[in-house]
Amino acid sequence: MINEIAFIVVKEGAGPTFEAAVTKAKPLFLGAKGCHGMQLFRCIERPLEYTLVVDWETIEHHMVDFRESEAFKQWRSLIGDSVAQAPQVQHVQQLV
Repeated sequence: MINEIAFIVVKEGAGPTFEAAVTKAKPLFLGAKGCHGMQLFRCIERPLEYTLVVDWETIEHHMVDFRESEAFKQWRSLIGDSVAQAPQVQHVQQLV
């Protein structure tokens, strides 16, 4: 199991729209091959900053299966107008 961690900055005033878009997109993730869950967090100190954590069985499920799917295109379309810059994404694996 790996976690995709995406750091996302939204435009001023776009928080509610972004949050609604992520809620709408949740089934796209959960229906993707190898996805085991997702969570969205908003930074308390910097409320324009969000962290999206998606649980994938393998990195390939994210980087190949999901990224090359129609669901990914829909995801990007849903959040596109809300984000201030391209999300920064990294993959981590729990050790302990």
